[in-house]
Amino acid sequence: MEWMMNSDSSWSWIWGVGVVGSMIGGSMMILKWVMKRVNWWLYERKLGEKQYSLPPGDMGWPFIGNMWSFLRAFKTTHPDSFVDSFVSRFGRMGMYKAFMFGNPSIIVTTPETCKRVLTDDDAFKPGWPASTMELIGKKSFIGISYEEHKRLRRLTAAPVNGHEALSVYVRYIEDIVISALDKWSNLERIEFLTQLRRLTFRIIMYIFLSSESDHVLEALEREYTKLNCGVRAMAINLPGFAYHKALKARKNLVATLQSVVDDRRNRSKDDNFPKKKDMMDALLSVEDENGRKLEDEEIIDVLLMYLNAGHESSGHTMMWATIFLQEHPEFLQKAKAEQEMIVKKRPPTQKGLTLKEIREMDYLSKVVDETLRIITFSLTVFREAKTDVNISGYTIPKGWKVLVWFRSVHLDPEIYPNPKEFNPSRWDNYTAKAGTFLPFGGGSRLCPGNDLAKLEITIFLHYFLLNYRVERLNPGCQVMYLPHTRPKDNCLARLRKCSSSSE
Repeated sequence: MEWMMNSDSSWSWIWGVGVVGSMIGGSMMILKWVMKRVNWWLYERKLGEKQYSLPPGDMGWPFIGNMWSFLRAFKTTHPDSFVDSFVSRFGRMGMYKAFMFGNPSIIVTTPETCKRVLTDDDAFKPGWPASTMELIGKKSFIGISYEEHKRLRRLTAAPVNGHEALSVYVRYIEDIVISALDKWSNLERIEFLTQLRRLTFRIIMYIFLSSESDHVLEALEREYTKLNCGVRAMAINLPGFAYHKALKARKNLVATLQSVVDDRRNRSKDDNFPKKKDMMDALLSVEDENGRKLEDEEIIDVLLMYLNAGHESSGHTMMWATIFLQEHPEFLQKAKAEQEMIVKKRPPTQKGLTLKEIREMDYLSKVVDETLRIITFSLTVFREAKTDVNISGYTIPKGWKVLVWFRSVHLDPEIYPNPKEFNPSRWDNYTAKAGTFLPFGGGSRLCPGNDLAKLEITIFLHYFLLNYRVERLNPGCQVMYLPHTRPKDNCLARLRKCSSSSE
């Protein structure tokens, strides 16, 4: 009898624990369901009937949305698992609702949807997150109106991408590349990416600020690194977080550029002081039809954006192109042979490259395009719907952000077979259809410095292929994907000289 009583008590205890466990489990499931519905209640419910024509997707957790899963994916070896999760759950729709960077958003992932968003200026405007605007500047290209953008683009087009300007830049870029490569080859080891970023920064500084003093150059380059790390970080303005450091960096950058603006304005009053002809001068002298000149804030924000975009992408592309070529000797030899032929055909009196020669580098151009495609330096750009927009039967509500997801397009196996394989020959007799190749964006807001960037990359690769090889010290080093794709050690390497075609 005593044994039966104890047995009954035990079963009662086990049953009680089971009931409590079931209640807790049930409560957790209910809580999870409620938490998953918060963003729906805040953003979708108010749309009324329009909510039923939204693209499929997942708004994630309250306030955080999908950012944790985004950051988690991009800190692994498979960053594309973020978008892949939408595709596996909802199908290959090309459009997905999400909650990103603090806003209800639509992610677009196919050439057709990307092209529509990038080219329809009547329906979409820049939609960068407030945190990014705080860093890059409300008066920069990414923040100004369509009309202001067209005006500033006209102003800056000739000094940056014009034929005459590019011809002038060739000689300066050549000299600095030759000097840098020779210097690096005499060092025991270098962080290849770090040195390339410094190289491209010096080039862009020359073009925009006529090589201000080394003191200014070093101050700007140092702060830009911090700024970049915060652009795609979560907007947590607390000490120790990347965004907090980036805000401080912007403050220092603005102060440095303001001193340059003040100095130029003072110089312009001195008739005996020689006038420079760089981008800063152009921005200081431009006037609209009413005689209004740009304010200091406008000038500084435009410069901040140009200087930032003008060196980061070029430096990273140079590094990855050299890595990819050396990992594929057959492509390296083909690229080198083309460069040797260009030098061989050159008149004996000619010194250095010409713009005509650069434009004849057909295979090297394919190498650069293939590198830009695989790396996809800017994984996305932001737009905002100016009105309710219907695409492929789905509604993008007015005020919602649109993320044009370049990575999905560039790594789509239906567009580029074996998309993660480096193969410059895939571009032989191939012209990318609209919306399938977007390394510099598209539409009216196509990156205004794209020709200059490709010029820098091509000149560097020309001299590198002819005379150098890089030996990575940690070839198996982990790759990081934020803020940009790079080896964790910044490509720690030794640079060595070589010359023969067999090397």
